[in-house]
Amino acid sequence: MPVDTHHKQALAIDFCGLPFASPLVLLSGCVGFGEEYTRVAGFSNRQVGAVCLKGTTGDARLGNPPHRVYETPDGMLNAIGLQNPGVDHVVDEILPNLDFDETRFIANVSGSTIEEYIRVTQRFDDSPVDAIEINISCPNVKEGGVAFGNDPDMSARVVEACRKVTQKPLITKLSPNQTDIAGNARRCIEAGTDGLSAINTLMGMAIDTERRRTVIGNNQGGLSGPAVKPVALLRVHQVYQVARPHGVPIIGQGGVASADDAIQFLLAGATAVGVGTGLFYDPLLCGKINHGISDYLKRHGMSHVSELTGALELN
Repeated sequence: MPVDTHHKQALAIDFCGLPFASPLVLLSGCVGFGEEYTRVAGFSNRQVGAVCLKGTTGDARLGNPPHRVYETPDGMLNAIGLQNPGVDHVVDEILPNLDFDETRFIANVSGSTIEEYIRVTQRFDDSPVDAIEINISCPNVKEGGVAFGNDPDMSARVVEACRKVTQKPLITKLSPNQTDIAGNARRCIEAGTDGLSAINTLMGMAIDTERRRTVIGNNQGGLSGPAVKPVALLRVHQVYQVARPHGVPIIGQGGVASADDAIQFLLAGATAVGVGTGLFYDPLLCGKINHGISDYLKRHGMSHVSELTGALELN
């Protein structure tokens, strides 16, 4: 679905000082390392503002044992376990194959220790990626991940350590599996993050009643898809209250499957909107969302998508 020139301009945003052609961001873990999804007929990376690369660690990881993915009635449970070839392979072998003229590419950094976060961040700092997302909220690994993200002090320590070794924009990915996400966001802002990403997946479980065993090999996994959207909207709204005074933008995500979903996240306080699980159901979803947002702006007499950010009126 083509979008005319005027509304292409209406969709273009600035995120952490980076020009995004659209407020849409392809989420980490859903499109590999950015090149794979371009093989889908009818899709182009030019349709989105940025692509978040798959979570990357210091050394290669095999990930969790199967089963890793389970479809729920209204979403998906996954426990991949950060399978990846390691940061050196990503920088040396994968990044050279990406077309940085098409869109912005955001590295996703994960680790089991603060030292590993530092190592991976340093390696990406000396690479062509446009920004770095710190994943302190992965629910599918036994070390690191939410062990950092659910503790505001540890979250701040990771952000502060990464901030010292890169000049690239830092985006911190927040966990919904905590009692005070706004407080955690505040600590991350104080530690030097440039942007925030909310939310990562909700922790969940699936059970096979005949076998009386958990379906996922890791026993628990991260729930994504439409089922998590109400939680995600609330979390984004809560984070926005502390991020707005500091001018820190948010990538809102969690269950986006339509233009209306994306608009809801913008109204809740997001500057950009992440699309992930919805791509498995509709590989051409991003073009449809762009068109839908453009049409909404036109119908409501708005000139730019930024007018939607934080425009929610509470009862």
